[in-house]
Amino acid sequence: MIRRTFVWLLGAGLMAGAVFAAEPQNLPGENPNPIHLKRRPIPPLSAMAKLGRDIFFDARLSSSGKMACASCHSPEHAYGPPNDGPVMLGGPDLALPGLRAVPLLTYLDRQPGFSIGPDKDDGNENKPSLAQQAEIAKTAVRVQKIATQTAQAANIVPQGGLFWDGRAGSLQMQASGPLLDPREMDGGSIEIIAEKLRNAPYAKKFAGLFGENIFQNTNLLVSQAMFAIGRYQIEEPSFHPYTSKYDYWLEGKVRLSESEMRGVRLFNDPAKANCAGCHTSQPSRDGWPPLFTDFQYEALGAPRNLALADTKEPRYFDLGVCGPLRKDLADQAQFCGMFKTPTLRNTAIRRAFFHNGVFQTLQQVLDFYNFRDTNPEKIYPRAADGTVQKFNDIPVQYHGNVDVSDPPFDRHLGDTSAMTAEDEADIIAFLKTLNDGYDPEQ
Repeated sequence: MIRRTFVWLLGAGLMAGAVFAAEPQNLPGENPNPIHLKRRPIPPLSAMAKLGRDIFFDARLSSSGKMACASCHSPEHAYGPPNDGPVMLGGPDLALPGLRAVPLLTYLDRQPGFSIGPDKDDGNENKPSLAQQAEIAKTAVRVQKIATQTAQAANIVPQGGLFWDGRAGSLQMQASGPLLDPREMDGGSIEIIAEKLRNAPYAKKFAGLFGENIFQNTNLLVSQAMFAIGRYQIEEPSFHPYTSKYDYWLEGKVRLSESEMRGVRLFNDPAKANCAGCHTSQPSRDGWPPLFTDFQYEALGAPRNLALADTKEPRYFDLGVCGPLRKDLADQAQFCGMFKTPTLRNTAIRRAFFHNGVFQTLQQVLDFYNFRDTNPEKIYPRAADGTVQKFNDIPVQYHGNVDVSDPPFDRHLGDTSAMTAEDEADIIAFLKTLNDGYDPEQ
């Protein structure tokens, strides 16, 4: 896949891999070109969002009676998993492991809907966000039909959508997935969920919003409940607070440490870590804070996680966009093994990285990027004959989909790695500045 490499210009200051021209005239770690970041106003939650909040925390909708949306998407963990394992456990007895690592629910209000099209240099900021889509149509479902010959054209990439494979086109659709998944909330059926909603403590809120007749229409009742969850995610400020140290640094309100400053340069340097090639670090053209994702999909070749139940079967492979959960693009072989690029905001509080949760620390993640091609024996297991099983979680016929051209993946066996140990430590220091909840007064 051809991917753009960002050169980030903040005023006349920080460029990828460059130093601050104005730094000698400023305090160490200060942003010489502060900007004003746009933020969403914080009005009181609407009645619909308040209903969504009730549903988001309602464990009675699960078969176990103990799992709610908030169980896997904990507000105390940036709406991500509260455990340290690669996946969460669900089902009727909370004993069934999930298929994939639980993604964060933060910063999805600006996520574009799923599409397949040309790689754009504007970070997809011109696409309608999920919040905008929700305003346009409550139950809109985007249907994407792609001709095979078009999808195989150069620089045509999957973009946007929700879940690791983009199969959900709205927050409403995303909310219904875990609710019905037998490995997660295991709601059973629409009919069972609807009956629980009719008897929920917040049932009167449904009647107040839609009238008593809403309880007679099972599908509409559940659909509106899922829409309410989406409204809660859009309106509740804690889903998109933009309160990281880095946000305040962009606005000139705080200073970064020496290590953090080196980390941000390395992060943006196309000849070093090149993280910004996918995790875009520049604010949007209209002044919104950076989301640290280009919304696109990559096949990175992360090692197989044998701690997952499904991987006990040697013939099982999670191919992301091609399945097994997503069905509509199963025949698009050029996308097999690709997963959505997640935001790096709040990533430093996670304990499961990549779609299969194979890594537990940021150090392991940086080592993967650094040594995957130069020293693969540090990343992958060896076969019985001693050979390194590189890309062992992707079938051989799809190895050609793996990114081997964009730095730091442009190196070969035995080459010098892109980053030193100090470089990795500095990048991790920078990534920690992306955690929300920083107090600029400290």
